Amino acid sequence: MVSDVHGNARDLARAGAGADALICLGDLVLFLDYADHSRGIFPDLFGVANADRIVELRTARRFEEARVFGASLWAGIGGDRAAAIEKAVRKQYAEMFAAFPTPTYATYGNVDMPPLWAEYAGPGTTVLDGERVEIGGRVFGFVGGGLRTPMSTPYEISDEEYAAKVEAVGEVDVLCTHIPPEVPELVYDTVARRFERGSRALLAAIHRTRPRYALFGHVHQPLVRRMRIGPTECVNVGHFAGTGKPWALEW
Repeated sequence: MVSDVHGNARDLARAGAGADALICLGDLVLFLDYADHSRGIFPDLFGVANADRIVELRTARRFEEARVFGASLWAGIGGDRAAAIEKAVRKQYAEMFAAFPTPTYATYGNVDMPPLWAEYAGPGTTVLDGERVEIGGRVFGFVGGGLRTPMSTPYEISDEEYAAKVEAVGEVDVLCTHIPPEVPELVYDTVARRFERGSRALLAAIHRTRPRYALFGHVHQPLVRRMRIGPTECVNVGHFAGTGKPWALEW
């Protein structure tokens, strides 16, 4: 089980070793590494100094200044912004999907671009979003993407659309999502020093359907990585880009 891969194809190729299946909870793309500002699409296009500046603004929650600054950088290089981003994302996806073992079950993260996945997912990779699948005799439900934020990452959707996908999954043994349920200890990032967005609908579904596990990523350095909600074990499976280590689910 991995999440928040963010360009770490090297370790991803080994993540499924010895497992019956690999499950990926999204965020394959690396747009900007907040720990190493030299890595990602943004510094490749605009340089490390500009990456330093936009991280500084975003960390200070000066989102409007960050937006204006980013727009000025794009205006400075001219051309088609969407095309430039898509070209860079395609390069990363080619590496990421080639590293997936068979079988892999995956859902989208908030920085992913879902329309491109069908082009890169091979026959051994099953992509699910608002859907269920049986793995090893257990029912797994998958809900991808994130909720809307001032960051405006590529796959953010409304609370209502997200809640509908959670509802579509229904009762499962293992609930797999990119973002966590809306619990302060699970959504607070201790390094970024901010609360990320979690889902109230997801929390309500955990209370209502009582899955054995609720697994997620998204928050890279959470205040708490694991906690119990009733009979449900809630686990942040880790910032795979930083650790290179998968989280193992054993029955």
